[in-house]
Amino acid sequence: MKDRAASLFPLAMLVLLAALTFWLNRVIQGDNPRGPQRHDADYWVEHFQVRRFDSEGKLQNTLVADKLLHYPDDDTTIVTTPHITYHRQAPSEIFARMAYVGKDGKEIDLIDDVRVIRHGATDDARPTVLETRTLKVFPDDEKGYTNDPVVITQGMSVMHGSGLDIDNRSGITVLRGRVTGTLHRNRTDTP
Repeated sequence: MKDRAASLFPLAMLVLLAALTFWLNRVIQGDNPRGPQRHDADYWVEHFQVRRFDSEGKLQNTLVADKLLHYPDDDTTIVTTPHITYHRQAPSEIFARMAYVGKDGKEIDLIDDVRVIRHGATDDARPTVLETRTLKVFPDDEKGYTNDPVVITQGMSVMHGSGLDIDNRSGITVLRGRVTGTLHRNRTDTP
């Protein structure tokens, strides 16, 4: 009988050690899921406005939108109906149906019905309107680009391109690919 109890003692110690290991593993890992995380928003904001200032305290740009959703699994943000205004001497406005904001906010992908309006330097100057399907914007640099077809209008003048690069600070827009257009000059009635 003593031999039997002596032979069961190591087995009992082994079971106790396995149970202790299992318990420690559960305590350390907690209830973290082993599979991929779900893509659920951890917070959202409705009808909001965000103002961004430069290092000198001047208003750089304003973002107004209907809704913002943040997803913690990939740290992305989706914004519906964004309206971005760059407050310069000649302000520029950007509209879209949706925007995807990257992890650090350095890149914004504007999607569907993207419209950029660059107002003239004077009140009587006609605005320049750019329309495309997508536009990747780098807000800190005030630059952007698209590889989708683009239409630019100013008054009766119209330009078409298959992509573009835009720089809001310099005011230079470069159309890429095959570019076609019709330019109308402003006529004055003075002799």
